[in-house]
Amino acid sequence: MPSIRRRPVLASAALAAVLALTATACGPSDDNAAGSGTASASAGQGDRGAKSGDSGDFGFKLPKDLPTSLQDLDKWKNGAWKNWSKDDWLREARDFVNPIIKGHWKPETMKDAHTSDKTLGTKDFSGDQGVTDAEPRPVQAKPVALPYTRNAAPVGKVFFDSPQGHMVCSATVVKDPAHPGKSNLVWTAGHCVHSGKQGGWYRNIAFVPAYNNKGLPASRLNSAPVQDVAPYGMWWADWAQTSSQWISQGAETGGAGAPYDFSVLHVRQENGTGKSLEETVGAALPVDFDAPKVPEISSMGAWGYPAAPPFDGQKMYDCLDKPGRLTLRAQQPTMYRIGCTMTGGSSGGGWFAKGADGELALVSNTSIGPATSTWLAGPRLGPEAKGVYDAISRKFANR
Repeated sequence: MPSIRRRPVLASAALAAVLALTATACGPSDDNAAGSGTASASAGQGDRGAKSGDSGDFGFKLPKDLPTSLQDLDKWKNGAWKNWSKDDWLREARDFVNPIIKGHWKPETMKDAHTSDKTLGTKDFSGDQGVTDAEPRPVQAKPVALPYTRNAAPVGKVFFDSPQGHMVCSATVVKDPAHPGKSNLVWTAGHCVHSGKQGGWYRNIAFVPAYNNKGLPASRLNSAPVQDVAPYGMWWADWAQTSSQWISQGAETGGAGAPYDFSVLHVRQENGTGKSLEETVGAALPVDFDAPKVPEISSMGAWGYPAAPPFDGQKMYDCLDKPGRLTLRAQQPTMYRIGCTMTGGSSGGGWFAKGADGELALVSNTSIGPATSTWLAGPRLGPEAKGVYDAISRKFANR
């Protein structure tokens, strides 16, 4: 069993240096689906998202169950987004559209957004013929130092609507090669934007970096100043991409899509200031698609907002451990696994480690874990993840 290192050197000093704002932030389970292994990024055809306030229509044809006029947008804002039809559920990449609805995400709705433990549940490794290390000992999640704008500025929460209501995940601001120093890209899990094999895209997807900056208790959030709840504002996804493997094979318990459970969002601010997300937050993480293999990594950290008991989703936590390997099926990529007691809601949160160049980078994201909440697993980012990342960067390269 790989040894557990309590708060290793990588964590407090190196991670804080990068994360801090310093000198310059579902359908039915189907675990029996076969893995695909084909490197494929989900690519879209529409070129711009819709927003409230456009005159006439949105300038391009939207799927029939989404708003196509200001009148329809009013209906959408007043609750039409709750109308979910399995036959009409938008699932292909080209279908994604996410109109900004100002005021949709209020402090009280953000506070009450919930997570499904089913999303974080891998229950059967009996089909594993690959490489899996011994189960790690639990590592107790530790609260991140306050304020988050100083200690973990690029980490935040993704909010979205599903047939079950307001939902939440975690996410990280990452760099954009097409816009150095001015990134509008956010990294999260595929299951935080798309329900996988039996469903489609979620709705009203938005990102709040450094959510609940001062770590206020839930009882105070409804009346808290907006700058305490969303210190850098609300950022809506105007495009999202995930892997074709997640879209075709993902399930409530991860399923065969788990090793490909990642997503990249392109976002814009609800009340725009003209500055990019990276400029606003003051930091962004590079993404390493060629991180060292498990035996070469001495420590890895996972960050997020666990929302299932005993946590309530209002505060940020982290876990630090030496990673092990988890293989769900022999023909699939091996995932990283660390000991960690974070629960649902931490899904999509970034995993950070020193890359091959010795610099701290995002190397994975929280995807699955057991019902006992003793460990977490995340995909090892390879060509499929790089394809998704590069595609969304290219899409907005000239904007």
